[in-house]
Amino acid sequence: MEEKEFKSGFVALVGRPNVGKSTLMNYLVGQKVAITSNKPQTTRNRISGIYTSDKMQVVFVDTPGIFKPHSKLDDYMDKASLSSLNDVDLVLFMVEPEEIGKGDQYIANLLKEVKVPVLLVINKVDQIHPNKLLPIMDSYHKLEGFKEILPISATQGIGIEDLLNTINKYLPEGPQYYGADQITDRPEYFVVAELIREQILRLTSQEVPHATAVAVDQMNKHQNGKLLIEATIYVEKDGQKSIIIGKGGKMLKQIGINSRKEIEHLLGEKVNLRLWVKVQHNWRSDPSFLKQIGYDKKELS
Repeated sequence: MEEKEFKSGFVALVGRPNVGKSTLMNYLVGQKVAITSNKPQTTRNRISGIYTSDKMQVVFVDTPGIFKPHSKLDDYMDKASLSSLNDVDLVLFMVEPEEIGKGDQYIANLLKEVKVPVLLVINKVDQIHPNKLLPIMDSYHKLEGFKEILPISATQGIGIEDLLNTINKYLPEGPQYYGADQITDRPEYFVVAELIREQILRLTSQEVPHATAVAVDQMNKHQNGKLLIEATIYVEKDGQKSIIIGKGGKMLKQIGINSRKEIEHLLGEKVNLRLWVKVQHNWRSDPSFLKQIGYDKKELS
């Protein structure tokens, strides 16, 4: 009887860039599987985080933020976000605790076409006075289409238990798809590349982060008791390459040091990380190159 009561399903996290989708997923699974930064459009690909308890297993699909496309990569990111809504059991629409803007209105309208339940999740509620929250919730109630509206803070853990209980309410009964200790369906080399890209996002400024891609070239050899990882950082211009390398190689060295710490924490072993920087002109608008570095989706064809 107990087995029948176990619930499982796929839950899409959608919303504008930088509303905290990756932060929430990392909090729920208890470990970093999606990178975060204070820069918008950090997530580029669909990443799944797996939450397992004795009552349910939830596969959270963290999608890129939805925004107006400006390049092939942007177009891919929007299509990746929207296509994820066709094969999930539940959608969490994440917003910030502020008045409804055009971006959120645009996404809310898109979600009216979705056939599965949609929960509105107001994140970052720790950043506003409680008195300001109710009018914001009321304004979203007027939009209709949301089964429930839930205030949370993904950094502070506020409202997370209520969120999980509500998710459990809407998920169907089903099997456990993954082992209890598995936290993502992405291969390790993908997460490693993302951890390196996270440090580039954090250490560099302006346009450089978004002109950057990371590909892991090798990750299966051990030398002197350490896992050897070789990765290439791709940029679009020579000037960006100079910034990534830094004076006397200082920036690249710092990117490597910070990345290695995160990777060792993820993998649980010592790592020897080697990084190269290459110029690939206009790679964001080159479908064949995007496929080559992992955006291998039919939306790019």
